[in-house]
Amino acid sequence: MATPANENNALLPQHVAVVMDGNGRWAKKRLLPRTAGHKAGVDATRRLVELSVKKGVRYLTIFAFSSENWNRPAHEVSSLMALFVSTLNAEVDKLDAQGVRIRFIGDRSRFASNLQDGIAAAERTTATNTRLCLNVAVNYGGRWDIVNAVREFANRLIDGLIEVADINEQSLGDALSLAGMPDPDLFIRTGGEQRISNFLLWQVAYTELFFTDALWPDFDEAAYDQALRWYASRQRRFGKTGEQVESGHVARVR
Repeated sequence: MATPANENNALLPQHVAVVMDGNGRWAKKRLLPRTAGHKAGVDATRRLVELSVKKGVRYLTIFAFSSENWNRPAHEVSSLMALFVSTLNAEVDKLDAQGVRIRFIGDRSRFASNLQDGIAAAERTTATNTRLCLNVAVNYGGRWDIVNAVREFANRLIDGLIEVADINEQSLGDALSLAGMPDPDLFIRTGGEQRISNFLLWQVAYTELFFTDALWPDFDEAAYDQALRWYASRQRRFGKTGEQVESGHVARVR
């Protein structure tokens, strides 16, 4: 068994964000259809949630379906939507039993009514849980998130509810999808790509970025511990010098 990465909780990230990449390539390597990779990816996601609860992570945000994913072949999108519905129905009670609160961020309007109903029901069922907040980004994009906040401010300005001077970093952050939560401390992307891909663009301004070649279905406890240990080794300066951080004993986790 891998060595636990939470021996010192002061070095454990409060909030982990994950881009789960590589399902299709995992399936291709095994001469399987892409749908098989997505199903294996569901198992990896379940494992990640369970490990996050076990290790004491408080917030976990996963990129399940981006606003750009609609550009994939229609049959793959249809398969992903069906898998999403079945997974949601199968997992909600398990998440609830683990003390996990599930929230969905993104534009739900494009989803079928049964999926929208399932999303709302899952949020209601788990609303009072506090052990882990699981944010699932579906039909989400970081630019969409910021534009939505700007539109909200524009409407409030037109209605005379605020003044231009009321718009600042704090108020804009409070209008985004993850309002009320700490920004991600650790960003993990699997699959070998090294980019953000329009995920939490505002929120990852000072996040530590960890990229791994592991394909998402292969991301296991050892891989997670590797990312957590790497995070624990980082000195988070937030604009300060290394000497200031060391002399002031500034915590690595906000």
